[in-house]
Amino acid sequence: MASIPATTTTAAILVCVLFCATADTAVAVATDNPDLPDYVIQGRVYCDTCRAGFVTNVTDYIAGAKVRLECRHFGTGELERAIDGVTDATGTYTIELKDSHEEDICQVVLVQSPREDCDQVQALRDRAGVLLTRNVGISDSLRPANPLGYLKDVPLPVCAALLKQLDSDDDDDQ
Repeated sequence: MASIPATTTTAAILVCVLFCATADTAVAVATDNPDLPDYVIQGRVYCDTCRAGFVTNVTDYIAGAKVRLECRHFGTGELERAIDGVTDATGTYTIELKDSHEEDICQVVLVQSPREDCDQVQALRDRAGVLLTRNVGISDSLRPANPLGYLKDVPLPVCAALLKQLDSDDDDDQ
């Protein structure tokens, strides 16, 4: 069996130690930096092009859609915090928040679609709850929100066949 030269082993150990020290420093800087947000809420806004009630493979994501993070006091329902956001070219919004809201119920809600052909609010897809406290066992600052959706005024022509195929796939699973 061939032996590994001592210089190679020493170099590998040195690289490992430097990597661990650098990673540890990066984590310390990230958690101690007062300029970083405590929470980053991220989600997407879509156009339900089939009026199906869920995301399909022909769903469009909406650029320029307006959303709002609303935190209401658990006991009184009073609005404690509201922060607006706008989706990017991929339909993704990112809202940064500096403080915890452990006594609040926080939701991202739809505000406005820039698309006239897809601006009808979809029931049960117009808001998404997010937990903004560290007291729930989540240590990461990223808080993903469920997708929010608007309904297209007229379904795409391909939708009937797509929904029939999805229904048929469901029947095959039973």
